[in-house]
Amino acid sequence: MYKPLVWTGSLVLVVLALFLLVEINYVSNTAATTNTVSFSGEGKITAKPDIAVISASIVTQAVDSKSAQDSNSTKSNTVSAFLKKQGVDDKDIKTSGYNVTPQYRYPPYGGQPTITGYQVSQSYEIKVRDLAKISTILDGLVTAGANQVNNLGLQIENPEDLKSQARQLAIDDAKKKASELEKQVGISLGKIINFVEGSNGYPVPMYSETRAMGMGGGGSEPAISTGENDIVINVTITYQIK
Repeated sequence: MYKPLVWTGSLVLVVLALFLLVEINYVSNTAATTNTVSFSGEGKITAKPDIAVISASIVTQAVDSKSAQDSNSTKSNTVSAFLKKQGVDDKDIKTSGYNVTPQYRYPPYGGQPTITGYQVSQSYEIKVRDLAKISTILDGLVTAGANQVNNLGLQIENPEDLKSQARQLAIDDAKKKASELEKQVGISLGKIINFVEGSNGYPVPMYSETRAMGMGGGGSEPAISTGENDIVINVTITYQIK
């Protein structure tokens, strides 16, 4: 007769015990996450770029596709020969795009367009490791047949070591702020419970120029200043307050 009551009472006690454990754990976790303080830090390393990346294109037009491609190939060989003469390795000359596009004439009052010719565009990504030759190469590319020089990026080829140095500076900066606050406010900081890193990379100076089709060089070489690049790392460190 009393067994159902005993079982019911036992079940109630188990449920209450589980509820208390969950509540205690919730309070503990809440305390661990609310009794915290965060510090931000910034680290910056300044370095000179050691590589230039040039984007250039050869654009040719002809009445048929084969003639346009043959003309493009001839100019491409001339451009490659010029780059090799300037000391640019084969591994640093990459074809980044190749397009054959029909050219249309549209009737003034509707109707079907007719193909009037073809345009071939071959794009390159060129890495220049001797920065003293940037101006000569930019001007010579156009003379050799690259009638579109789209942009130039001055970069640091392997920035990971510099990023690591900037990260350490950022961490030291954040920890210094934490130590100062402990002394100023009189709190005691515990373990680190969170770490967030952000990077704005580094600014890349850009040179931009577009030559009309058929136009060559002939002007003075463009003046390029390499300057310096900043690698910036930002961190946020969160501590428990004891």
